[in-house]
Amino acid sequence: MVGAGPTGLSLAAQLAEFGVASRVIDRGQDRVHESRALAIQPRTLEVLAGLGVTDQLVANGNPAAQLRLHVRGRELAVPLFDLGLDDTAYPYLLFLSQAETERILEVHLTAAGVTVERGVELVDLTTTADAVVAMLRHRDGQEESVSARYVVGCDGAHSTVRRAGGIAFTGGAYPQTFILADAEADGIEPGAAHVFLSGNGMLFFFPLGKPATWRLLAMRPPTDPTPPEAPVTLDEVQAIADAYTHASVRLRDPVWLTNFRLHHRGATHYRAGRVFLAGDAAHIHSPAGAQGMNTGIQDATNLGWKLAHTVRGLTHPAVLDTYEPERAPVGRTVLRFTDRAFTIATSTNPLLRFARTRVAPVVIPLAVKAKTGRAYFFRTVSQLGIHYRHSPLSVNGPNAPRRGPRAGDRLPDAPIVHNGQPSTVHAATAAPGWQLLLCGPVDAWPTAMTNHIGTRHAGLLTMHHLTAQPTPGTLCDQRGQALRRLGLTPDDTAQYLIRPDGHVGYRAGGNDLTGLARYLRRWLSA
Repeated sequence: MVGAGPTGLSLAAQLAEFGVASRVIDRGQDRVHESRALAIQPRTLEVLAGLGVTDQLVANGNPAAQLRLHVRGRELAVPLFDLGLDDTAYPYLLFLSQAETERILEVHLTAAGVTVERGVELVDLTTTADAVVAMLRHRDGQEESVSARYVVGCDGAHSTVRRAGGIAFTGGAYPQTFILADAEADGIEPGAAHVFLSGNGMLFFFPLGKPATWRLLAMRPPTDPTPPEAPVTLDEVQAIADAYTHASVRLRDPVWLTNFRLHHRGATHYRAGRVFLAGDAAHIHSPAGAQGMNTGIQDATNLGWKLAHTVRGLTHPAVLDTYEPERAPVGRTVLRFTDRAFTIATSTNPLLRFARTRVAPVVIPLAVKAKTGRAYFFRTVSQLGIHYRHSPLSVNGPNAPRRGPRAGDRLPDAPIVHNGQPSTVHAATAAPGWQLLLCGPVDAWPTAMTNHIGTRHAGLLTMHHLTAQPTPGTLCDQRGQALRRLGLTPDDTAQYLIRPDGHVGYRAGGNDLTGLARYLRRWLSA
């Protein structure tokens, strides 16, 4: 991996979970200590839970549950993530600085025996038929030639890997200059996120916690000629804050002040032979909706198990061909969503200015009451709705249930009882590898066939019985929520094969496992 940000660290951790050795290099001398990305979505917390780091992230973060909207002297309370997230253990937006996220991931990676090599820069890449040769330059100027099966560029917007792979990065830059401050602030309610609307744009206060209580984010006035590289003073930030808050919020004790510009660009491909891109190397956009870091970590989750399986000879290399078709559409969707949200938030168009200051105070209280629309929006932003239904890896077999998740969808979570102890579906299926859920009465399943599948794929696949009956060794769905979320009744039989990234690979109704065995031969045979 080239780049030791959240994406690179997550990818290396995924590989380590599958027993695959990797090298992680980063040209920086140290990890970031600024807050940078500051919000972790529910789906990201889910995928990182398999690594065992989510509890630490939650313990160090702030799970904000409400947004305070300030406009024309009014304050509106807007609940965050209160609908549409009943099938996850993390129904909130977690505010945590990127510095803390990276620290926790790196500590985990070190415990797994992987050390980030800092002060090491990628100079050049050469691809051969069966390897990638990377030329590295160490901090003392010494150069090293390294041969690797694959190289993944997690090295950000100015990716050396992307350029060496000949992959174009199309898009543009927004004309506005923004100002950011991590500081203390008096005059706003703690714990919630705050946004102040005006004709000139929006000012945000996010409950950061560390390294400061608040993150302020605002656009400089369009007539402000300050270049992005200019230093920032607290007095400047205070003047901008006063314009939005009518001088009701006082800033103090700044930790980080900076100007910055935003870009919206996407890689034309996520793969060039043995070279892959993930995270900001593949897509950069505005921070609207807190999508960037989260999308990168999920790129890593998708690619990690596929690389591990291929390197270990557990599957045909064609599984790697599914990375771009699955993740590139997600990247394009995020680019479109963030661009539209950014335009609405910052445009000086008179119609949009009127909408921000006059229409929004009327429409938002009505929108809060529209439960269906709000639930759909929260589910989209939380990234729980991401699916790979059109992937070659997603197969709906015979008599597939009419309701519930389809092949390619994320497996929903629900409370169960496992070995007499309260648990959840996700917790019971968190081990690295593929998970098979055989739903319905235990005696409905042909023992000879289940034993054959379990033996043939031992070490790669874990088999579970999900049933309403309290039978020893099963996942007992006492409340019936798990089966209902799969679209089943207690008497139905169905089979769900769950990929290592938590998405449904194969599903079918009934207890005929012929289609499942065929799928496993296709994707879990070298």
